[in-house]
Amino acid sequence: MNTAAARAPESGTRVKLSVLMFLQYFVWGAWAVTMGTWLGTELKFDGGQIGLAYGANAVAAVVSPFFVGMVADRFFPTQRVLAVLHLLGGTLLWFASTQTTFGSFYALLLAYALCFMPTLALSNSISFDHLPDAARDFPRVRVLGTVGWIVAGLLVGWLGVESTAQPMQIAAAASLVLGLFCFMLPHTPPHAVGKAVTARDVLGLDALAMLRDRSFLMFVVGSFLLCIPLQFYYAFTNPFLNELGVAKPAAMQTLGQMSEIAFLLALPFFLSRYGVKKILLIGMAAWALRYLAFAYGDAGSGMALLYIGILLHGVCYDFFFVTGQIYVDQQAPLAIRASAQGFLAFVTFGLGNFIGSFTAGQIVEANRVGDGHDWTAIWQVPAAMAAVVLVLFLLLFRPRAVGATAT
Repeated sequence: MNTAAARAPESGTRVKLSVLMFLQYFVWGAWAVTMGTWLGTELKFDGGQIGLAYGANAVAAVVSPFFVGMVADRFFPTQRVLAVLHLLGGTLLWFASTQTTFGSFYALLLAYALCFMPTLALSNSISFDHLPDAARDFPRVRVLGTVGWIVAGLLVGWLGVESTAQPMQIAAAASLVLGLFCFMLPHTPPHAVGKAVTARDVLGLDALAMLRDRSFLMFVVGSFLLCIPLQFYYAFTNPFLNELGVAKPAAMQTLGQMSEIAFLLALPFFLSRYGVKKILLIGMAAWALRYLAFAYGDAGSGMALLYIGILLHGVCYDFFFVTGQIYVDQQAPLAIRASAQGFLAFVTFGLGNFIGSFTAGQIVEANRVGDGHDWTAIWQVPAAMAAVVLVLFLLLFRPRAVGATAT
């Protein structure tokens, strides 16, 4: 074992990486949560257009592995690539916030997403490069990202600017600050200089052989299907809460990230006690319950249901998506482990999220009633979708024993 793995990372490096994570997710949380409210109320975009706007990140998630594989890993130091992407992204996001027509707004938002989405993988990569023991040190650094998302939501809620372009402008300014800060990160040279790149590598297609395992195939299909109802939450929870008249909904939604921290810390215990299959099933059940809570909640006597729906976020995200990443890591042979994770991200955060964003937008628009929406009917749709995936998983998912417990 490398002796460096036994040492704690140099404190200055850990602080810099923690600041990177904080700002990375502050930027994302500042604009993503409330964008739907602004687009629907001030710019009067319809539900289909809002769904497409939220799908921009999914399109970028399909393209970004090519960028990371062909450019960031082969030609330039990671910290410089991060700096340029955030500086360019901040500029694009600012101009996007000034648009009033969907065509020009979407073009700029998509260009921004193409800059931002690769930085998610790159920020993880630079952290892994400079943390001696990733299993021990990375969660302590990554948790600052969730804190950044929470702070962004609290700030937007405190300012009371959810239905304006200001959250996007705050994110743009923070992105410029982050871009400059990235030049201060530890030097991280490219790791694959001179290595040929293929679509098979960057999309993780070597992992296709794993689909011969029926349970792994079911896991991939189920993850893809669950990403469709997932997008209802990310794209339309804030417009829903604003339409109901809930006070400071962006701040209220940060309770979801707070629960995410708690359940992430508790996840190793639950995995060791109950195993991967039960935890995945609990995560899927939580998605269905969350949407039912939204369907029948309101800003009066049903307020508790709204809180329950938001607080379930930790179970929804950690018990399914984080556990799913652990399951893939356990099931994949060492030689294709990275490919397997890349393939899962392509299927879920790329294809699944794009289809989910489009579907959510169409369902919301189909249930428009005057100046509002029939939210009960809207939320019943993703609740039913999640329930169907839950039943399929219960019947068909049989993980190998090696994936039954956390290691």
